[in-house]
Amino acid sequence: MSNRPTIEDLAAAAGVSTATVDRVLNNRSKVREVTAQRVLLAAEDIGYHAAGLLKQRVRESKPRKRLSILLQRSNDEFYVALGQAIETACSRATDFAFETTIRFMDEVSPEYITEQLERESHHADAMAVVALDHLLINQEVERITGQNIPVLTLLSPLSTSTCTRHIGVDNRKAGRTAAWAINRLAKPGDVGILLGSHSYLNQDIAEISFISYFREIQHDFNLLTPQVNLDDNQLAYQATKDLIAQAPNISAIYSAGGGVEGIIKAIREAQKAQSITLICNELMSSTRLALSDGCIDMIIATPVSKIAQAVVETFTQALSQKYITPQPALQLTVELHVAENL
Repeated sequence: MSNRPTIEDLAAAAGVSTATVDRVLNNRSKVREVTAQRVLLAAEDIGYHAAGLLKQRVRESKPRKRLSILLQRSNDEFYVALGQAIETACSRATDFAFETTIRFMDEVSPEYITEQLERESHHADAMAVVALDHLLINQEVERITGQNIPVLTLLSPLSTSTCTRHIGVDNRKAGRTAAWAINRLAKPGDVGILLGSHSYLNQDIAEISFISYFREIQHDFNLLTPQVNLDDNQLAYQATKDLIAQAPNISAIYSAGGGVEGIIKAIREAQKAQSITLICNELMSSTRLALSDGCIDMIIATPVSKIAQAVVETFTQALSQKYITPQPALQLTVELHVAENL
């Protein structure tokens, strides 16, 4: 006799009737989402032979929604990882069957981002975007939300009040944490500040908070004029080279944005890894290596998996309502990495 689990075994494991299991399997009539999920999990637990069919039926029973996620730079390891995390989290959603499209924007001009938002809005039920704060982008977001399409901002907020929600980290705390670390770790001297653009409000807030920390304490540091690098590795490399050449007493650098690989390259070429305290963002393969060999002293990282889960939860809530309404911003706590906790 076969020991293969039967439909009765599955019903018992799920705590439902065989008739309910039959309805889920054959899609005969509507079954509550929570019940269908319980049957599916029980099928996987006991090795029920039709677990794959059950998964398909459960997915077919969910309302289908199309999501467009607009991220920056396809060659940036952080954004690739963020896109993958969001895609994975959306595939595990229980209330909707999300069809998730990740779009990488290698051009970051306001006109280009506005064009991408407008194009995606024609077929998306909900959208999320990483964008700089600009009138054109804000106006396009207002147009899209005016059509009852939820729009989330990720990492960097926009100044329009019509966004469905902002999901990111507490950039004030991030900037002040970087300042605290430099005050504790660096020798007195000049401090360089690099960021992608002041139009990214997350970076702008982090930079202001970094500076405000030093205004509030007695210190022996000289904060240099912040340098903009457009989150570009080559521009960040040149900006760092110029900092080192023009400020021979430089003892620390805070990178509030991207382009970190260029910063690392310039510091290594100048053989300044041991004399410059470097605080930067995001744990990637390049920054992990630089942290382990002492070129970077601390990484302030975005909790990618938590961001992704918050995206799913926010989309689910927004799409479950007849009319979308703005939700309070979600500011997550940053993750701190040093060589000893890799």
